[in-house]
Amino acid sequence: MAEPSLKKRIWGWYFFDWASQPYHTVLLTFIFGPFFASVAAESFMTAGLDEQAADARAQSIWSLCLTITGLIVGFGGPIMGALADTAGRRMPWIIGFSAMFVIGASGLWFTAPDGSNLIWALLFFALGFIGAEYALIFTNAQLPSLGTPQEIGKISGSGFAFGYLGGLISLAIILVFFVEQGNGLTIAGLAPAFGLDAQAREGTRFAGPFAALWFLVFMIPYFLWVREVRPKRVKHSIKAALTSLGRSIKGLAKRPSLASYLGSSMLYRDALNGLYGFGGTYALLVLNWEVTQVGVFGIISVLAAAGFSWLGGGLDKRFGPKPVIIVTIVGLMLVCLTIVNMSRESFYGVALAASSSLPDVMFFGCGVMIGGLGGILQAASRSMMVRHADPDAPTESFGLYGLSGRATSFLAPALIGTVTAITESARLGVAPLIFLFLLGLVLLPWVKPDGDRADTWDQRS
Repeated sequence: MAEPSLKKRIWGWYFFDWASQPYHTVLLTFIFGPFFASVAAESFMTAGLDEQAADARAQSIWSLCLTITGLIVGFGGPIMGALADTAGRRMPWIIGFSAMFVIGASGLWFTAPDGSNLIWALLFFALGFIGAEYALIFTNAQLPSLGTPQEIGKISGSGFAFGYLGGLISLAIILVFFVEQGNGLTIAGLAPAFGLDAQAREGTRFAGPFAALWFLVFMIPYFLWVREVRPKRVKHSIKAALTSLGRSIKGLAKRPSLASYLGSSMLYRDALNGLYGFGGTYALLVLNWEVTQVGVFGIISVLAAAGFSWLGGGLDKRFGPKPVIIVTIVGLMLVCLTIVNMSRESFYGVALAASSSLPDVMFFGCGVMIGGLGGILQAASRSMMVRHADPDAPTESFGLYGLSGRATSFLAPALIGTVTAITESARLGVAPLIFLFLLGLVLLPWVKPDGDRADTWDQRS
């Protein structure tokens, strides 16, 4: 069988983003996350808590799940990345983590609408989320082999754009044909497809199996077109993997640009994940939106992410990733500032009428900016990491990137929870994200625009 062309390899690599994006778009942010929050809040109110306390408890249990899974990904990713590099193979790992994705997503179907099995629902979500994140580490490590240093930014941005487009289409399908509103019909006025029971919330619960099926179907081009050379007589060695990982961590002392970048991205990506992880639940718990409204908000946000990611890839190619990262961080800080200064009663201190739709309109606008700027930031960040990655051990390098992105993953949910508890305001709970973005911005001056291994890469090209 003839080897796939480079163009096919690139498109195959794009299809991983397309296939996996629904876990983040449909499950984490816009459908299952808000659905879980509503189920948990109703369950806690049934147990005797008032609405405000129930909302806080629901947000706390959701944030605890994201914190634990983030720590598992952060500290396990670099070790497995190093192990894969010592063995020379990545595809078996990607297959294994893909299985975790499918099992975890499928298990969300069993989430009971009465909140009687909240822990089981979180365990299934965590299993799939860990699988998706670990697989991403290995597929990210394939990026340097797909183009020249000048092309990587464009490829990375196009991959994110293609992935967000997949997330958009999958979210639209779920909303039109499956997720029920309070009247039992979808936003298109249809009964949930396949005869699913709206009263038992089966249309919404089907989001999990749908994401699993979507992944299975659209990973086919990836596995057909993305190939790797099988190494000869190479053994898996945990000792070698840990030794290599330890050497990489110690080596950061001699690579100030990489160390500064990992520290910066650790903070600003944590803040971005905070926006993603709590945006939908914020709308449901604070603005009292329905899950379908959150889904429409998601469509607008993801559409912006797809378009902006493509635009950001072009800006990356022209100006490099560093200026793009700086501008997007500043923009996201302004978005957070707007959310903090917005409520049903006022906007930046100006009183609003009780019937005012301005908060809803502004939050939709914030969704556009979060999705658009977040998409650009992720693509540019991946491009910047490529400029720092060790060409002889890219999986390990992206494992460190994953570690930096997850090592403080507890910060955003913990700070949001703490400030919310102190102020008794979910709106003000977003304020710490501004601080995290700012800290990330402060570290960027020490990051070299072309990375600290550009000369080495030029010699190898």
